[in-house]
Amino acid sequence: MRTMQGWFRNTTGGLPVTFWYLWAGTLINRLGSFVLVFLAIYLTQERGFSPSQAGLVLGLWGVGGAVGTTAGGTLCDRWGRRPTLLTAHLGAAAMMLALGFARELWAVALGALLLGMFAEAARPAFGAMVIDVVPEKDRLRAFSLNYWAINLGFASAAILAGLAAEAGYLLLFVVDATTTVITALIIFAKVGETRRTPASVGVGVQKGAGAPVGALRTILRDRVYLGFVTLNLFGALVFLQHISMLPIAMGDSGLSPATYGSVIALNGVLIVVGQLFVPRLIRGRSRSHVLALASVVMGVGFGLTAFADVAWFYGLTVLIWTVGEMLNSPSNATLIAELSPAELRGRYQGVFSLSWQAAAAVAPVLGGLVREQAGNAQLWLGCAVIGGLMALAHLISGPARERRAVTLRTAIGPVVPVVAIQPPVPEAAEAAATAPAEPVKPPRGDALPVEGVEPRHGGDLPIEGPGRATEPTGAR
Repeated sequence: MRTMQGWFRNTTGGLPVTFWYLWAGTLINRLGSFVLVFLAIYLTQERGFSPSQAGLVLGLWGVGGAVGTTAGGTLCDRWGRRPTLLTAHLGAAAMMLALGFARELWAVALGALLLGMFAEAARPAFGAMVIDVVPEKDRLRAFSLNYWAINLGFASAAILAGLAAEAGYLLLFVVDATTTVITALIIFAKVGETRRTPASVGVGVQKGAGAPVGALRTILRDRVYLGFVTLNLFGALVFLQHISMLPIAMGDSGLSPATYGSVIALNGVLIVVGQLFVPRLIRGRSRSHVLALASVVMGVGFGLTAFADVAWFYGLTVLIWTVGEMLNSPSNATLIAELSPAELRGRYQGVFSLSWQAAAAVAPVLGGLVREQAGNAQLWLGCAVIGGLMALAHLISGPARERRAVTLRTAIGPVVPVVAIQPPVPEAAEAAATAPAEPVKPPRGDALPVEGVEPRHGGDLPIEGPGRATEPTGAR
């Protein structure tokens, strides 16, 4: 009993109260995340759209998400985390209802586009807010706990959605919108703004702006970070097949939507049971090796789907790739945090979330094309090949990522934004602008530092989780 109490205290103790309000909002939102789980089935069986039309709608959801994460990352750095989250959640709730009442293909497509935009705009702001309030030493625990909440909600939602669909698909949209509004109310009532603003104009910051000038150029020149984001894109292309092509494959095997809901719920159940133990298992191990192993396990799990034709076999494949997801998520989250300069935290989170949204736009279309042109087995075996190639890429690129993380932590050679031409910045002010932990006290003179806490997932979430698609995070 004492050992269990100690484990619980080590897992949950010492985290800021703001984090727990965000955690509670995530859990409530994901308990009602019905729509995306069953959207492919809803479009083909309830609305009578073809698989290619359903893929187009899901792809437009991803396109909207790409716009949303880009805008959300910029807004949470300039406008603030809290107003960005509130706007995103309320907009998503409204669009959820609009999509539920849409009938024509053009209306459904437009609704999916706008819903993806609002839902995923929350991802960067949520990720940045968690990094803002949780100290670096506790972020692995915090992101693991948030990921646990996402999947506890997802597991419950997948089962409940299968039952709710029996009563009518409109109920899925109504419940999803309601839980999104409840999350917004929690943020409004209990969560304050966490973005730290510069103490003065200068140090590469324009007056009235929340981030340094030339932020986009800084990110585009960060080849280490963009390489990692690219690897996440390929992983997401594989992972998101469980939302787009897996329900269609199970339908072709004669399995009902309720069976799909029960099978996919195994993903959330396994994560709920095992995810709280994962941080201790991987603590102190090479993140590159963990990410490589996760890629292989996920590839094997999705690859075995090529041979599945009954519910228990599909369930086995879900359990296998879920283990890979559990290994991937916390390492991904902390690495993104450590590769994100404090003054560009929201935009770095936005670019990372953008990889999920790009995959959400491409995965259903690409998966549908491969399945129609080459066959179901070739689609899933291709996923296995991608997993193996990703593992090799993680092993090769890992050392450079760790060197960059150390550089940002120690502020020896930080990644700084390209700024407009201005007088040289004093060394003390430059150090303060890139300091990884505590704010630097202002030096004597005119230069004042930019306050910040150096970092990160995902998230996915759900973000998400995509995170899940849609972990931005926003909706899963």
